[in-house]
Amino acid sequence: MQKLKGLVQKNRSYRQFDESRIITRDEILSLINLARLSPSAGNLQPLRYYFVHETEKNNLVFSHLYWGGDTQNSLAPPLGQRPSAYIFILEDTRISRLSSHDQGIAAQTLLLGAVELDLGGCIIKSMDRLQLEMTLNLPQDLDLKLIIALGKPLKVISVQDRNPLNGEVNESLSDLPQQERKVTKLNLEDIIINP
Repeated sequence: MQKLKGLVQKNRSYRQFDESRIITRDEILSLINLARLSPSAGNLQPLRYYFVHETEKNNLVFSHLYWGGDTQNSLAPPLGQRPSAYIFILEDTRISRLSSHDQGIAAQTLLLGAVELDLGGCIIKSMDRLQLEMTLNLPQDLDLKLIIALGKPLKVISVQDRNPLNGEVNESLSDLPQQERKVTKLNLEDIIINP
C-alpha cells in the first residue's frame, strides 16, 4: 500500500517539463497497456488510444491545446518546458457514448504508470477538438475525449492538508524553492461522512 500511496502523491497535474527527456514508443505502449488492463463498464472497452512523441507532431498538438482552459494560453508551458509526448483517449462511438467512467480510470492509470517511469503528466480536456481530429486524420467514429500530456516534471509538488473552511484551493508558491510547489488537499476526516 505504501508504494501505491507514494505513486498517488507524486501524481499531480504537471505543466512544465524537461523536454530533453525523450519518451520512447515502448514506454508509451507500456502505459497504454496498463490502461487496456483497467476495468471497463460492462467490459465494453470502448476506448482507443492514439499517441505522438516526435517533436514536429508534439508542436502541432500543443498548438491546439488550451492549458488550464485558458484560450489565450497564458498558462501554457514555455518553449523548452513542453510535454515530450501526448496520449489521446478516444471513444469508439460504435460501441458506447457513455465512457466517462472508463476515461477517468484510463487517465489515472496512465498517469500512475507515468509516475512509476519517473515521468508526470496533465489531463487536458480543453482543446480545439475538431482541428485536432482533422489535422491528425482521426477516424470519424472515434470521438476525442481527453489528452494526456507527458514529460519529465521540472518541479517537485508536495501535498499538504488544508482546512475545508478557509477556501484555499490553489497551489501555493510561497516560501518554496523555485523547483517546488505545494498543493493542498482536504483532510481525510473532512471528506468522510458518517450517518
